[in-house]
Amino acid sequence: MTLRLGVIGVGHLGKHHARVLSTLPGVSLVGVADTNRARADEVAAASGTRALYDARDLLDEVQVDAVIVAVPTEKHLEIALPFLSAGVPTLVEKPMARSIAEADEMIAAAAKAGVALAVGHTERFNPAVERARPLLSDPRFIEVHRLGAFPDRSLDIDVVFDLMIHDLDVVLSLVDADVTSIEAVGVPVLTERVDIANARLRFGNGCIANVTASRISRDRVRKIRFFQPMAYVSIDYAAQKLEVWKLVRSPGLMPSIQGGEVEVPNQEPLERELTDFVDAVVARRPPTVDGAGGRRALALAQQITDKMATEMQPRKHEITRPNL
Repeated sequence: MTLRLGVIGVGHLGKHHARVLSTLPGVSLVGVADTNRARADEVAAASGTRALYDARDLLDEVQVDAVIVAVPTEKHLEIALPFLSAGVPTLVEKPMARSIAEADEMIAAAAKAGVALAVGHTERFNPAVERARPLLSDPRFIEVHRLGAFPDRSLDIDVVFDLMIHDLDVVLSLVDADVTSIEAVGVPVLTERVDIANARLRFGNGCIANVTASRISRDRVRKIRFFQPMAYVSIDYAAQKLEVWKLVRSPGLMPSIQGGEVEVPNQEPLERELTDFVDAVVARRPPTVDGAGGRRALALAQQITDKMATEMQPRKHEITRPNL
């Protein structure tokens, strides 16, 4: 069976979806849609498919079995809902929506139609993350740094929804407990939205995660480190590198720390994500990151931004202090 897929929005992320889908076995990329005609034409030519200029054409003119929605976040619901309502399995890029209400609307439409709704949290498919998962038994402290240069693309969301949400999804998938408290700070530096943020999350099982995200840094860093009883696990997302160090006790000998780099099969996370989505559609199973998973990460990101907004409000004495 060949699955007919279309990509809606072929900008910063969508063009990579088109590139990967055009090479996946068992997949036929039947069209890419973008309101920017020149961009649609360029990506269609590079991917060997048809250029369309209206997402509806993938419903009305081209028969698709599934679609990828990679338009700006503010358009996710508007674009995805007609496909979900028509019974077309849909993968929506992260964050899945502008609000929990919009996410719930997509989830309800997918459930009513009985089709898959996936959310594009690509780091969940990073080979280093998947290799580390069985090695993490009871992390007590998690340290995350996701630092990047100012992006050359439109910024319709702040850094928490743009970058930090990747790590929020990973952490939520690895810690078997609910978040019980949040401390957060964020600063708008080059835009009117928050460009650098830090959140300290406490979970019900006692685990604490310290998560930092920036899109105004000179160095590019994408690392997550886990500390658990007698073990330390470090992941470099970008290099797909995993290190594990453990405390080893031997009778009659001093305890020693042993470990090092663990072999990880190198593969593009986006390819793994799209392969999972295609398999979910064909097998009629839930995708690895379904609507509920995307909603959970979105809800935590919203809680963090709400907390930042509260912390950034001026203190009462700062408002009423007279000029001297």
